[in-house]
Amino acid sequence: MSEQLTDSNPNKSDAIYRVALGLEYDGSAYNGWQVQPHAPSIQGALAAAAAVVANEPVTIFGAGRTDTGVHATMQVAHFDTHAERDTESWRRGINSNLPDDINVHWVRPVPDTFSARFSALSRAYRYLIVNRPTGVALDRHRVWWVRTPLNVARMQEAAAHLLGEHDFDAFRAASCQAPSSVRTLSEISLTHFGTCIALDVRGNAFLHHMIRNIMGTLVKVGKGEADPYWVAELLERRDRRLSGMTAPPQGLYFVDVVYPQDYGLPSCAAPVLPTTGEVYF
Repeated sequence: MSEQLTDSNPNKSDAIYRVALGLEYDGSAYNGWQVQPHAPSIQGALAAAAAVVANEPVTIFGAGRTDTGVHATMQVAHFDTHAERDTESWRRGINSNLPDDINVHWVRPVPDTFSARFSALSRAYRYLIVNRPTGVALDRHRVWWVRTPLNVARMQEAAAHLLGEHDFDAFRAASCQAPSSVRTLSEISLTHFGTCIALDVRGNAFLHHMIRNIMGTLVKVGKGEADPYWVAELLERRDRRLSGMTAPPQGLYFVDVVYPQDYGLPSCAAPVLPTTGEVYF
């Protein structure tokens, strides 16, 4: 049975309801999450679709601002509206007005204390590399192809230095506007199956390009161009110019965001895997 998105006083004509939703998207065709004046965005497409169902303009707020070409299996967003709809009407109506590369999985009513961004306790990302001599055709928009053999054990040893609270100034974009570069990583691991390498990272929040810069740095270690302890030195020196390249966006996925249980929101359990071609996992 669909949940009704109602106010404690349903007869109040100016009642405002807050709606949360979980969605996935292929970011290949978009200029990232955030609305841009002259380029397609996930946020813009979602706001336009929700506005049709609400019969009024809506403003969408997301849990994370993914970059151009970055994907998501569980982005969470919220918006406020005067419209009163049940959850299935919201989900089906929004999806019917979205392009095929964006899909809403669930919709829930939430109190006005909820914020998709500020209520999040942690966020998780996965980065996929295909490591083999020959290129990638079918998944070229979903993985980073690295032809040079990578030593995953050395990469994992290097990644371990990033666990915990650190100043990640050496791993953020020059254009990053965050007032502080201190972040906490609670999990970071690499998994190697066949020709695919997956980096999984969970933290309280992330800086602009942080995961991609970490991945580019770990690849340099995996190629044997730097020692694993070099990563610890980068943290200490806090100089982006000294760390590895920024990994390309297409291998990155926003995979999970956790909120206090009181909000009763679904969690994401689906792993991110290459979808076609060789069975990497």
